[in-house]
This record gives sequence, structure tokens and C-alpha cells, in this order.
Amino acid sequence: MELLALSVGIGLAASMLCTELFGIASGGLIVPGYIALYMNRPLNVVATLVVALATYAVVRVLSTFLVVYGRRRTALMILIGYIIGMGVRNWAGTLTWGDQEFTAIGFIIPGLIAVWMDRQTVLQTLASLLTVSVMVRLVLILTMGAELAL
Repeated sequence: MELLALSVGIGLAASMLCTELFGIASGGLIVPGYIALYMNRPLNVVATLVVALATYAVVRVLSTFLVVYGRRRTALMILIGYIIGMGVRNWAGTLTWGDQEFTAIGFIIPGLIAVWMDRQTVLQTLASLLTVSVMVRLVLILTMGAELAL
């Protein structure tokens, strides 16, 4: 089975479980699966969270000048996350630490995280996202073997 598909599937189940048990979303349904795959690359996870926080801040500032609610706000979050993420890829992608680059994960992942930071609090979103992602990573290690532990 493909690792990404398995990770996203486990992430979907874990996200839904977290939402049902605690009433807190973990940054979108697919996000924990992607974050779990990059747990061995902490610079990518940090870059993704930085882009998500920047996206959240930019949209909060823009919302004082523009009318952004509902689908428009969600679309704006994803678009701004994409733009900031691309900027990080082009500008800060040259920042490295060992074999890792400071690059956000995916193109819409930071925007999805920012959407949930806006709907919940930043702390709730980050805490549930990291907790569920670690759970997904542990399940992946148990099912796929020790090569994921590195």
C-alpha cells in the first residue's frame, strides 16, 4: 500500500476520533496524515506551522479592511497560505539544516491549518494537530516497520 494513502487514511480516522471525543479539530482532516509523514523532517513541520501562522495573521489584518466570511474566508486563507508557502519555497528554501530545507509541506496544508486556527484558537489547533500527527506516526511505525522510525 502507498505510504501517503495509508498515512492520510489513518489521519482521517484519528482526526475524526479527536473531533468526536474532544470537540477539537486537528487542523483539517488530511493535515495530520501529511504532518505525520514529515515528523522526521522537523524543519519542514516548523516551516509549515510558520506559514500557517503568517497566513492566519495576514487574513486577520485583511479582514479589518475587507468583508471576508464563510467560503470567501476559507478560500482566502488557502490562497494566502499558497502564496506565502511559495514565497518560503523560493526565498527561504535556501535555508538548510543538515539535509533539510526550510520548506512548507504541500501547497494547501498551511492554509488548511490557518482555517482551523481561525475557527478555533491557535493553541487548540496546534495542540490537537501535533498530538494527532504523533499518533498517526506511531501507528505508521507499528504497521510499516522500523524504517519509519528514523
